[in-house]
Amino acid sequence: MNMQAKALEAGHQEEALWISSIKPHAELIAALLSGVLILAGWLLDKNGVHSAAVPIYMIAFIIGGFAKAKEGIEETIAEKELNVEMLMIFAAIGSAIIGYWTEGAILIFIFALSGALETYTMNKSQKEISSLMGIQPEEALLIKNGTEEKVHVSSLAVGDLILVKPGERIPADGLISKGQTTIDEAAITGESIPVSKQQNGEVFAGTVNITGSIYIEVTKPASETLFQKIIQLVQSAQSEKSPSQLFIEKFEGKYVKIVLAAVGLMMFLPHFTLGWSWTETFYRAMVLLVVASPCALVASIMPATLSAISNGARRGILFKGGVHLENLNNLKAIAFDKTGTLTKGKPEVTDVVVREGLAENELLSAVASIESQSNHPLAQAIIRFAQEKNVAYSAPDELEDAAGWGVKGTVKGKQWKIGKADFIDREAALAFHGGKANELASSGKTTVFVGDEYGIAAVIALKDLIREDTKQALELLHQEGIHTIMLTGDNETTARAIAKEAHLDTFIAECLPEQKVDQLKKLIQDYDTVAMVGDGINDAPALATANIGIAMGEGSDVAMETADIVLMKNDLPKIAEAIRLSKKMQRIVKQNVIFSISVIMLLIISNFFQVLDLPFGVIGHEGSTILVILNGLRLLRS
Repeated sequence: MNMQAKALEAGHQEEALWISSIKPHAELIAALLSGVLILAGWLLDKNGVHSAAVPIYMIAFIIGGFAKAKEGIEETIAEKELNVEMLMIFAAIGSAIIGYWTEGAILIFIFALSGALETYTMNKSQKEISSLMGIQPEEALLIKNGTEEKVHVSSLAVGDLILVKPGERIPADGLISKGQTTIDEAAITGESIPVSKQQNGEVFAGTVNITGSIYIEVTKPASETLFQKIIQLVQSAQSEKSPSQLFIEKFEGKYVKIVLAAVGLMMFLPHFTLGWSWTETFYRAMVLLVVASPCALVASIMPATLSAISNGARRGILFKGGVHLENLNNLKAIAFDKTGTLTKGKPEVTDVVVREGLAENELLSAVASIESQSNHPLAQAIIRFAQEKNVAYSAPDELEDAAGWGVKGTVKGKQWKIGKADFIDREAALAFHGGKANELASSGKTTVFVGDEYGIAAVIALKDLIREDTKQALELLHQEGIHTIMLTGDNETTARAIAKEAHLDTFIAECLPEQKVDQLKKLIQDYDTVAMVGDGINDAPALATANIGIAMGEGSDVAMETADIVLMKNDLPKIAEAIRLSKKMQRIVKQNVIFSISVIMLLIISNFFQVLDLPFGVIGHEGSTILVILNGLRLLRS
């Protein structure tokens, strides 16, 4: 009995998989089946079996037109306004009434085909979401009352304790409560170097635990993880319409009414004023109904916008809506936060000035041994520098921390002091190497002094270095004619040095978060459309004030939620890519609008002069619709 139940369950699962694989292509399958039936009907009609051809045409009408008819009727009821889909239904029925079954069926077939193409665009843009969703695990190992239990990630609650073993993906955002490891965060940050994580270290769903087993306390439910936010960003972008799309949709409602009024007049006026027969008059009215329908115009924008959003998501550029993508085309200036945006956001050792007679490696070994016990960013930077120099170090014999000042330690029987000038000997520190410390500080660097029993042993300079890609990103923006500005809380000297090194057009120093908002308002007055790029909580007000807010993916949740565009890999050159994508989208939209209006006008004039037959009207109208959709789809591969 159990075997039968399992077999039945497996059969149901197989059927469900088959249905789920067919569903995205249902419209295309219906359109193609409709085409096959039309061909069969046409062959029967050609061989004189008209009575058998008509039922086949009717089936082709139903199969091919069902999806679009359902969409049109539902939208008409909801909006209380006729739409393009209803025009096509009327045109197909009208063609059948006057005996043009083949033409009506072809109209339905090509209309269904263009609808399938639009659905394809939607499905294609959804693939980026699916690929992101595939990264996050579905199951987690929950620790409850000392026992392990596999549960679905959706059942995890804030405060739950989960175990993640080496090689597994982390199923939820949280803090490490026990253990230490290295984590590959490339899926979120694009950073290829694994990050060391210890107790209280923050971890994200979808990243890979590499070396050690860790216990994680869940801090966010599954619906609020960073990955879920990314998915929601893309989904909201697909549903939010650009100003151009909104205009076209408003225009569509009025235009449909005008077309129906014109068709109503066309059914009578030519018969009385031009002497056309009733058959010819009704025929020309049906042709007008087909060719004047704004299908191509309506399809000019949405497929192109969705394709561009999908293209951006694939490149790590998440747009929260078509309006922001469209606004980028008008961008004149970009303001940048400094720390974590233009710079790496963490200090690095730039200079080590050692007392004469003391070996640099000996000094670095002692300093790294003492600093290895500290989590301070400056200490970690010195350790990284020692590792890069292949300097060996070990735990100190003794350690004494002077909070806010520095640290004392004993390494191999020798005592060292590391910290501020006042902690060691201010006069000696400032006089060391002819005042080298002042020179380093004047160039925007932070200085750390090292002392031993003989006095000042060395001065170590550290600086938050400019990202490798900052200069490239700014150069690309200059090529696009964008003015670049840095907003920073640093003093004038440091800000000037950074601006000069990064090749920024200008900078505004000593700028507090509330002052950034005021500065942005001034920039908007000067440049009309201004973007702000930032990553911290303190950047959120400025991101909201700018015409376009651009957040770094490694930044705070607040910055990501406030921004209009998110750069998932903290890759600044992507801003120029986004601008080029926006400009290309606008070019394609203009091409589509001009082309579709030109085709509609040509077909209407040709019909009025009685040189356009219904089959060619159908092909011209629906062909132009398919062409503008295909033109929009070019953005998927650019």
